[in-house]
Amino acid sequence: MNEELTYEQALERLEEIVKTLENSETTLDESLKLFEEGTKLASYCNDKLINAKQKITEISKD
Repeated sequence: MNEELTYEQALERLEEIVKTLENSETTLDESLKLFEEGTKLASYCNDKLINAKQKITEISKD
């Protein structure tokens, strides 16, 4: 995963993948590649949110 990817960019790409999988006739191989990319993006977004929550918690303690 590209660490320079912003949360917003990752989320946008994830939304594109979901739309493609829902609305498009992709091959099984392409669907699997998109699914794999999507799970990586979802994990990346989740990690970003967890880090942001931790920072907010730390800032709020001060």
